[in-house]
Order: sequence, then structure tokens, then C-alpha cells
Amino acid sequence: SIYSGHSSQKSIIGHGRTPKAPDFTLDCPSWNKALTCPKNYPPNHKPTTNANRSLNLTCPDYFHWIHQDLRPWKETGITRDMMEKARVAANFRLVILNGKVYVEKYRKSLQSRDLFTLWGIVQLLRWYPGRLPDLELLFNCDDRPVIRSRDYRRPNSGPPPLFKYCSDGWSLDIVFPDWSFWGWAETNIRPWKNVLEEIKAGNKRSKWKDRVPLAYWRGNPRVAPTRGDLLRCNVTDKFDWNARLYVQDWIKESREGYKQSNLGDQCTHRYKIYVEGWAWSVSEKYILACDSPTLLIMPRYYDFFLRGMVPLQHYWPIKSNSKCKSIKFAVEWGNNHTAEAQAIGEASSRFIQEDLKMEYVYDYMFHLLSEYAKLLKFKPTIPSNAFELCSESMVCPADGNWKRFMDESLVKVPTDAVPCTLPPPYEPSALGALFDKAGNSAKQVEMWENEYWHKVNKKQ
Repeated sequence: SIYSGHSSQKSIIGHGRTPKAPDFTLDCPSWNKALTCPKNYPPNHKPTTNANRSLNLTCPDYFHWIHQDLRPWKETGITRDMMEKARVAANFRLVILNGKVYVEKYRKSLQSRDLFTLWGIVQLLRWYPGRLPDLELLFNCDDRPVIRSRDYRRPNSGPPPLFKYCSDGWSLDIVFPDWSFWGWAETNIRPWKNVLEEIKAGNKRSKWKDRVPLAYWRGNPRVAPTRGDLLRCNVTDKFDWNARLYVQDWIKESREGYKQSNLGDQCTHRYKIYVEGWAWSVSEKYILACDSPTLLIMPRYYDFFLRGMVPLQHYWPIKSNSKCKSIKFAVEWGNNHTAEAQAIGEASSRFIQEDLKMEYVYDYMFHLLSEYAKLLKFKPTIPSNAFELCSESMVCPADGNWKRFMDESLVKVPTDAVPCTLPPPYEPSALGALFDKAGNSAKQVEMWENEYWHKVNKKQ
């Protein structure tokens, strides 16, 4: 079995509205008997009403970046030869044909990343059944991007399109929502919709001004040098950098029932710290969802939504080469400018709660895959080694957290809403203005910080 884990109590929570007679009832008895997906799966659904969302609702700003990520193929389109160049780096090939999902697996991912990524795509087709175009793509489930732009600078060099969870300014990987939106079974982190509710409740337990007036971080420092470097900023007998940093031992947490890992209980300090791991970190969205300002150690990597967030509006930028001094100043500034600091935390939390809810995650997937499909210069086909995926084939044989989280994130009813309206590509001038604004904000913080430390040094 590709599933593992300890059995636990099943909890089924519907996605969206839940009628008395769900449209998409799982048929595990038939699956267990025939081991084949239902022939009518997934059924088409033409929305008749749009009670939940406006027909003219424009997607959040970070959807602009879909065009930017697909820009390398705008003029040439994507040929099969281009795509096959990425085969060596792929964990799996995904085919959507006539509203059904097929997968050809090449190598196992770390933990269950591939499983829950595929689960998310299957749920997308339950959310918008029959509305996705035919397509074929390759997906890499590792941390760091692999398609280097420097290797494809020549005209018509044909970079291979490869989907993954993050990219950077030197790469062409196409970013896609990560597996944890549907649950991270190995760390007992529930699907995103549930976690959002838990963090929202946690935000209400204490007023921001009543929280510990320090910066907080908990995580695994062994995954990257930058995290080990962060630990130098912990309090000592000689100095206090205004940070309280804790090592997360996942093995110990597993043995003790994850008592110290409830994300809804971690909005207890006035400031939260985000630092990358081996690449971008899944922890990012959980930290930003807390209404305590995020001290974001300036990252190299980005996921699909971070580019829609603005420094000094949604987070406080922290210099990566001077973490301790930068964190100490950020906390001092926030504690002396409480209204401004609190506004940053609230803006961040509002962005995550409203612009990154699951409806928008599915809309981002829908638009990204639809725009990608328009670029294909070949007809998608089902490989001989591929097999059909459906909810039954994934959840029926599962157990433990794997089954529980798939139950919780199962789309039971297709939406009557249309996807939000995809905004157009950024004009070069608008894109330049965004970069200038972010750069100017970082320079402003650096100027304030330099003035602060100059005064401190004069007193010593």
C-alpha cells in the first residue's frame, strides 16, 4: 500500500455548502470490488446560480503572476519535445482528458507530497467538474527549482515546462499550490480550510497588545544553514535579541501526540518570524495567517501567493545577513509604534484569510492549468503506464491521517460559482513599479535600523 500511518478517528467536513444528499458520494464498496473508478466520474456540472460570488469578481493580485510564470512559452507555445526535456526531473506525469485524471508515476516523492498534490487536483475536478481543458504536464515535488533560466537564454531555446511548489528569480519552474493545502499527514497538520479556522479562533483568544512583546519562531533548524544561523538570535545570559526561538522535534511530537504543534495556539507573541528552509517553507502561510506582524527574513524563493504581498503593508522585512540586529530593531520599532505594527499584522491575516481561502486556491489552479493548456502544441495522450485517478482510488484504501485528511478536504458538492476573473498580465511599467515599491520599503527599514543602531552605539 502507498498509504501508511496510525489509524485515527474519522472526521468528514464538507467543502462549501453541504446538502442533505451530497452530489458526489464516495462509493468505496464498488471500488473495493472492482478496483476501477466510476464510469461517470466526475460528472459534468453546469452552474445554474451564483449565490456565493459575483460574476464579475476579479481574482486577487497574485493571480497576475500566472501570466509571468508562463511567459517563456508565450511566443513559441509548448511542444512535446520541450515538455519531455523535463521528464528526468519529474515525479509524475499528469494528464487531464475529457474531464478525467490520469497519472504516470516515475519516482516517489518525499513523504506524501505527490499523493496529496494529486488529491488536490482530483478535488479541483470535483469543484469544477467538466470545466478543465485537456492537458498534459510534468510535476516535480522536490523543494528547490531545477529549470535554470541561464540555460535557455538563446532565442527559441525551448525551456522545458515543469510544475513545482516554488521558484526563484533565476529559474523558470511554474509554481503550483503545495500539498499541505489538503493536509500534511506526517506532521498532523490538517487541511488548509480547517487550519485557517483554528488560527482565526487563536487570533481571538488574546488582544495583540496583551501578547508577549517579543518575536517567536518554532521549527526544525537542521534543514538549512539559514535556520541554524537564526538560532544565534535566541536569548542568552548576556544579551536579548527580543526573539524566542524553539527547536521543533517532530519525532518527539509524534510520540507525544503533537501537543506542542497546534497551529491555532501559536499566536501568543506580538511578532512571528518566517525563515526559509531548504527552499521556501510550508510554514509561511501559517505564520502569515496569525494577526501578529510577520518578521519575514528576506527570502530567495517564492511560492504562488507571496508575490501578492507587500513589505511594510503585509510583513516587516528582515535582513538575511544581519538577522539578530534586524529582529531586535523590528521588535523595538513595533513596541514603540503599536498602531502601525498592529495594522501590519491585521493586513497580513486578512490577506491570508480572505485572498488565500480554498476557493481562491482552486481558482488559481483552474486558471493556471487553463492558461497552460492554451500553450500546448500537441494533443494530450494517456501513457501506457498511466492509471486513472479518482477520489475512491485514493481515499478508500487509505488509513490514519491520510484517510482523515482526505475525508476532511473532500469536495462533496460542485460549486455553482464561476471562477474569479483572471486579471491581465502586468504591463512592464506596472511590474517595475511593484519592484521599486518593495525595494524602497526595504531601504526605508534599513535606514530606520541604521539610525537605531547608531544611537545605541553612541550610548555605549
